[in-house]
Amino acid sequence: MPQLGETVTEGTVTRWFKAVGDQVARDEPLFEVSTDKVDSEVPAPASGVLAEILVAEGDTVDVGTRLAVIGDSAEAPEPAPAPAEAAPAAAPASVPAAEAAPPTPPPAPAATPVVPPAPVPAPPAPPAPQVAAVPAPAGTVLSPMVRKLIADHGLDAASIPGTGVGGRITREDVEAAAGAAPAPGTAPAAPIAPAVPAPPPPATVVSGRDEIVPFSNIRRRTAEHMVRSKATSAHTLMVKEADYERVEQVRREHGRRFADEEGFNLTYLPFAARATVEALAEFPHLNASVGDDALIVHRDVHLGIAVDLDNEGLIVPVVHHAEELTLRGMARRIRDLADRARARRLSADDISGGTFSITNAGPFGTLITGAIINQPQVAILSTDGVSRKPVVIEAADGSEAIAIHSVGLLAATFDHRAVDGAYVARFLARVASLLAERDWAAEL
Repeated sequence: MPQLGETVTEGTVTRWFKAVGDQVARDEPLFEVSTDKVDSEVPAPASGVLAEILVAEGDTVDVGTRLAVIGDSAEAPEPAPAPAEAAPAAAPASVPAAEAAPPTPPPAPAATPVVPPAPVPAPPAPPAPQVAAVPAPAGTVLSPMVRKLIADHGLDAASIPGTGVGGRITREDVEAAAGAAPAPGTAPAAPIAPAVPAPPPPATVVSGRDEIVPFSNIRRRTAEHMVRSKATSAHTLMVKEADYERVEQVRREHGRRFADEEGFNLTYLPFAARATVEALAEFPHLNASVGDDALIVHRDVHLGIAVDLDNEGLIVPVVHHAEELTLRGMARRIRDLADRARARRLSADDISGGTFSITNAGPFGTLITGAIINQPQVAILSTDGVSRKPVVIEAADGSEAIAIHSVGLLAATFDHRAVDGAYVARFLARVASLLAERDWAAEL
């Protein structure tokens, strides 16, 4: 199971494009995987014959789990012990794998308890049947992770409605059932384990008019990642005002022609992204990650752009090698990634490898956004709302006057372990000066 995103920990195999025994060519689509971040077709890493499929469609497994085996084209598909692992609960009394296995494996009884029983803290006699009820009814296929969750919560698999492919029970189904049902004799493990130990929150009183909205998978993963980031980095916020008047003039003069040529509007974001990338070349310690007692400075700028998925979640696709793009190229790349993110058509490469991120709440007129750092990066820049305001300008003769300019704030959240405030202040000043003074019309 590949890691489709830096914060993704598991994936669901939704479809196999090949069957056991089929010829497979390197880089052709082998299976489809769905995560909280992206749905993606995964290519075959090698050519040969698909000898084994170890994870069935609809099963959710951890990143790094072995999914299939591609053998040499000259070899016949080998019988695999995987089916015995994939459906260990079909018939607990019988052990068909013992017949096909060579003499080296341990005796059949040792292969039976594939699922460790849930810990029972010395309960009275009645709760004992709870553990025996964990195996699913005959014909129900459960992944090892789902089976373990059912055992941990002391649930009956037969009572859990499955929402996965073919009615299979998913992790979310188990967690929903665990949250809806009272614990059978003992408190179950919390369905969402915070990254950092924390005292339990005070109990919330739910009234008859309250609505309980269970966390979606992407909401749950975002929560885990945000809490982990706050516990990892020494978050510090610094804000700088920027004069967008020169940017505004380019948008007024060339915006209509740009929209006709490209099919979308010229916003402030590509200007801010270009200025950020250029400033990072001068302040490379912000295009970095914190390693083992060291700062890892990245020479290539892979710029993450936060995209809102229509209020359902947030994803950060990456503009790779952003330092190679012009203003127009940056606008095209950002638009393409945002469109594909909302259509759930991003690939694994599109959401991996980011070295610095921008979140753009400006279209909603925000004043200051203290964003949370996208780990393992050391900084994130928020481009907030741009509005018309009176400013003091200096004339050519040195006199001052009041003028109406487009002005906005640049808010940088940085990891104080990596850099100090003076470094970030100079970085923000450079971004602001590029926005205010660069000949954007020539670059466009």
